[in-house]
This record gives sequence, C-alpha cells and structure tokens, in this order.
Amino acid sequence: MSETANAAMGRYWNEIAGPRWVQRQAVQEARNAEMLAQLLAAAQVTPGERVLDIGCGTGVTTEPYAIAVGPAGHVTAVDISQPMLDAARQRIEARGLSNVTLLLADAQVHAFPPGSFDLATSRLGVMFFADPTAAFRNLLAALRPGGRLVMAVWATVAESLHQSLPLEVAVRHLGPPAPQAARAPGPNAYGERDYLRDILTGAGFGELAIEARRFLVHGESAAATAEHAGQFGAVQRLMDEKGADAATRQAIIDETAAALAAYATQDGVRLPAVFLLATGRRPG
Repeated sequence: MSETANAAMGRYWNEIAGPRWVQRQAVQEARNAEMLAQLLAAAQVTPGERVLDIGCGTGVTTEPYAIAVGPAGHVTAVDISQPMLDAARQRIEARGLSNVTLLLADAQVHAFPPGSFDLATSRLGVMFFADPTAAFRNLLAALRPGGRLVMAVWATVAESLHQSLPLEVAVRHLGPPAPQAARAPGPNAYGERDYLRDILTGAGFGELAIEARRFLVHGESAAATAEHAGQFGAVQRLMDEKGADAATRQAIIDETAAALAAYATQDGVRLPAVFLLATGRRPG
C-alpha cells in the first residue's frame, strides 16, 4: 500500500475537502438523505451491537447507529479528517450520546481490535483507499466471524445526473481532464460492479451482494446546486486543473444552473442518481 498516496489523501481531507464539507454540512446531509435512509434500512442494526462506521465524516451516520444500538451497544466512528471529526463530536455531544468513540485514523491500515465488531459500514467513505483489497482485508479482520459489511458507494458518473450534467458543462468550457490511472481512488472508484466484487472477494468477504439503488439527490435550488458543484467533486477539480478564471467558473455555474432548472420541484431540485449497496460477511 502506498504510504505517499495515503498521506496525500489525508492532507486533502484535512486541508481542503474536510473544511469545505464542514462549512456546507447541512447542504451535504440534505443532498443524500434518501441514500442514508436506504443504507440504515439495509444495515438492520439491533440493540447491543458493536458498529464500525468508516469515513464517518460529520457523524450523520454515526448518530442513528448509536441510537439504534442503544446503551448496551457501541459505535466506533473513524475518519481521516480532523475538521470533520470535530463536527461529528459536536453532533454527538449535542445529542447526549455516550456510546460513541470518535477515532482519527486511516481505516486502511489502523490496527482495530480483531474480531470486535458486528457491523462494518460506510456511506461514501471507502472509495479513496490507495490499496482497496488490503484496506478491506484490514476491515474484515476487525469483524467477528459472521460479522457483516453494509456500505454505500457511488455508481458511475454517467448514472447520476448531479455528477454527469455539471461535468459535461465544464468539459465544454475547459476540455476534458488529464488522463488518470485506471480505477484511481476517487468518488466513483467502485462504479464498476465487477471491480468492486473482485476487491471484496480478494479481501475475503463472502455472501456478497452488490445492488444498484436509485434515489433522488436533493438540492435547495438549481442555482444553489450548480454553485455547490463548482465547489466539490469533478467540476471543482477540473476547474482547478485547468486554472479556470473567475469569469469561466461563473459561466460554468450559470450554464449548469440553467440546465438543472428542468428538475425543479416545489421542494427544490431533485436529481436522479444511483449508488451501489454492497453487502457481505466475514466467513465463519
């Protein structure tokens, strides 16, 4: 596993992405509320269980898991980003939850107590691993025999309008991004179902299932959603890569907002999207 890649990802989430995410915490949580509901339903957490929440971010998943396992259970919530963990701590303390441990660590390599968790789970927190097979092998070892994996990852860019539409607009203005290594760490790294299955099989998981789940990404308005796209993800990275000036950035945002207006409802914009629900178990 590349320590250099791990360190670079840590810097990105502590110095760039993490602070941006915390500043837009409410927006981020609202966007994927439907995904979260589906993930929690699939996890089927019961009182007394011990949960490992990987890439917990600001604690939006940690909180419902902690409530579900109750006082007899426990949630260990791990993230590589201190700013996001600080926000998670504020959430957990505000809710008065005492059955949560917040851990600043790289889940790829952290020495979790072996065989100590009933559930390893993540909502969009595992797609940035430098060596995915080794990382999931590490997580497998943290599960008790028979313990389960339930996680949500993005499908391909083409399957989610909130990703594909703004990127198409940006490419028209700036040209395509520089070529990247195949299956490089990033939001859509596991979009290929067979690739994800190979990773989890290679890590030792059994009883695997990978299911495409449709949902709607929520946005306050077309303009707000377009502005958000310029701050995060592929569009933001492309604008930075190309050194786009302020006028070009604004033109991309304005054109994206005009296109997104077709998806406006009385409750804001609703954009069709797809995530992959991946489940498995540690054999035994």
